[in-house]
Amino acid sequence: MIRLDARDPGFADAFSALVDARREADEDVAQAVAAIVARVKAEGDAALHELTLRFDRHDLDVTGWQVPRAERRAALESLAPDLRDALELAASRIADYHARQKPEDGERTDAAGVRLGARWRAVDAAGLYVPGGRAAYPSSVLMNAIPAKVAGVGRLAMVTPTPGGETNPLVLAAAEIAGVDEVWRVGGAQAIAALAWGTGRIARTDVVVGPGNAWVAEAKRQLYGVVGIDMVAGPSEIVVVADAANDPRWTAADLLSQAEHDPTSQSILLTDDATFADAVAEAVEDQLNVLRTGATARESWAANGAILILPTLDHAIPLIDRLAPEHLQLAIDDPDTLFARVRHAGSVFLGRHTPEAVGDYVAGPNHVLPTGRRARFASGLSVLDFMKRTSFIALDAAALDRIGPAAVALAEAEGLPAHAASVAIRLGGR
Repeated sequence: MIRLDARDPGFADAFSALVDARREADEDVAQAVAAIVARVKAEGDAALHELTLRFDRHDLDVTGWQVPRAERRAALESLAPDLRDALELAASRIADYHARQKPEDGERTDAAGVRLGARWRAVDAAGLYVPGGRAAYPSSVLMNAIPAKVAGVGRLAMVTPTPGGETNPLVLAAAEIAGVDEVWRVGGAQAIAALAWGTGRIARTDVVVGPGNAWVAEAKRQLYGVVGIDMVAGPSEIVVVADAANDPRWTAADLLSQAEHDPTSQSILLTDDATFADAVAEAVEDQLNVLRTGATARESWAANGAILILPTLDHAIPLIDRLAPEHLQLAIDDPDTLFARVRHAGSVFLGRHTPEAVGDYVAGPNHVLPTGRRARFASGLSVLDFMKRTSFIALDAAALDRIGPAAVALAEAEGLPAHAASVAIRLGGR
């Protein structure tokens, strides 16, 4: 764990190193992913069958390509009542929040008499990638599928790796609650390629969303343009701004809530009190000793964790904006004043009683967020990721008389005489 003090002469360089540290997997998978993508495009289902047998160790012709609707319903029905209630509460809150994001069509007629507007429509089909193995999260199913449903997407196709042919019942139950139409037992780069190009069994989609490993991220990167994507996701991260009025155990738990995701996750504390910093570091150690995910969290904390001691919490603002964290917790008495000055963060959690973990499940805003400083230019998953805007224009003869000559002049200046003629020919004689 890195400990930095803003008063030390080497702080600026040390902080820059922290900001610029690369945590994404060093594995160079671009060439291997390109080969998989090309193979799925050329061979379709045959490639999916062989690659699933190789990577996930099961035969799709035996285990089944799709998870039947009856199996998904059975998974939902078999849930303990409190767990089903929790998933349904989360689903309702996510749906309500995202329904308020849905844009409205609009139009107006301007002073020149030109009718202008925009119309929003959902894509026809969306693909949802749900990781298997270490990261099999029903909450991510809800976060990816529900905004698509709210947007009005007609078909939701979910792909998920099922090592050994085993499915996660919680994931299946969440898919049923969210209204997923298809669940396919394929994962990895080959699943992204199937959603993008289509195969004999899996029809192509227009957008692919959802997190995955380095192979999945690379496949999304390579296939962007063939299909729309939400983002290229990297390791999870959190920045907690906390003063000494906090319980150090709470702050330690908040830091470890991200560290337990993966050894490449990052947890950073910004505080103005060195004694509190020591107490948090001690509490982290205490909790690591009893945490069921302690091995992963300890590796993350050791490699990527950091505690920064600042003269005042006002000094946190430029540091936050340089980090542009996926998650930002402002555990102070007046978080809104600090929040008003923050420019770059994926999602912000205000006050001492708003742990980031509540946002992962039941708050309502999406937990699929930009990582790796991408919050400088990107936003979390939303209804808009499943919609596109079509502008429209309508002129009558009088409106064309008013603005058409300017179009002719610009087209001629650009050396495009056919552009100019298509307007000028309508202006002739008027």
